[in-house]
Amino acid sequence: MQAVQRYKLRLERKRFLVRAWRKARDLLLVADRTDQIRRHDLLCFVTLRNEKIRLPYFLKYYRDRGVAHFIVVDNDSDDGTREYLAAQGDCSVWTTPASYKRSRFGMDWINALLREYGHGHWCVVVDPDEFFVYPFCDTRPIPALTDWLESSSIKSFGAMLLDMYPKGPITAQPYSEGQDPFEIACWFDSGNYMIDRNWDFGNLWIQGGPRARLFFSDNPERAPALNKIPLVKWDKSYTFASSTHMLLPRGLNLVFDEWGGEKASGVLLHAKFLDTFTVKAREELERKQHYAGSHEYKAYAAGLQENPNLWCKWSERFINWRQLEILGLMSKGNWA
Repeated sequence: MQAVQRYKLRLERKRFLVRAWRKARDLLLVADRTDQIRRHDLLCFVTLRNEKIRLPYFLKYYRDRGVAHFIVVDNDSDDGTREYLAAQGDCSVWTTPASYKRSRFGMDWINALLREYGHGHWCVVVDPDEFFVYPFCDTRPIPALTDWLESSSIKSFGAMLLDMYPKGPITAQPYSEGQDPFEIACWFDSGNYMIDRNWDFGNLWIQGGPRARLFFSDNPERAPALNKIPLVKWDKSYTFASSTHMLLPRGLNLVFDEWGGEKASGVLLHAKFLDTFTVKAREELERKQHYAGSHEYKAYAAGLQENPNLWCKWSERFINWRQLEILGLMSKGNWA
């Protein structure tokens, strides 16, 4: 990599860190329990808005897998989300009415809190509809994975975002608070993915799946990115550069084997496509707070008018992480 490009990325990282420091002033403290955080605790960071219906299962899922503390930014919810989280003994909560778009879609806020509280900790950074699946997750908590990563001198762990969906129209099966979303959205595309290399940042760029074939069929290169790095041993000098798709320093993005072997990786089961999504998509389109003029939500709004069925004859029903490994969507690498 050329020295000029390395220098540009160093400047970019400093710029993101300065932005995070400035945008931290947007955040108003609601509940501070960070004094409970112990030295080796696994932390979970999340930005959300109006997600109360998802939170009971989301919190249980990550608690069961070893998360000790949740650090949450609430972007001006009005459905009881903030109050619910503030009542949870393992959650520290900030709120802000500031622009999600002007905070780089929440990442300036998350970067600020990661710098303040994540330094020296393994941190899970996810959305409230993302559920981390990793090798041996049925028998081992996330700290078992991070112990192995630590012993292998690995600081970041990649995962592919896997869109899950029901069989039949999205609105046909109502989702209830506290329910496992994968009782409804239990199907996924086992193929239909495009992979490219982002040479500037060194990460893979993955697109495809049901969103590409249904909502972006005329323009698949504009489909949402599916590559994520949700698990990082954080250092205060790090920063997420674009959502959780890529990080700086650049070396943290090398979560795959460049030479044709297999490096351990996971999957984020994405429970976006529940009956709640129709209302959510309409709300987010009206707010116009998402990337590229909310082009993604414009595509959703157009596609949802016909109450679509994402299921097709090539859809696979989710069983477990081993199934995903056999399909080549994740790998246990040399972790045994």
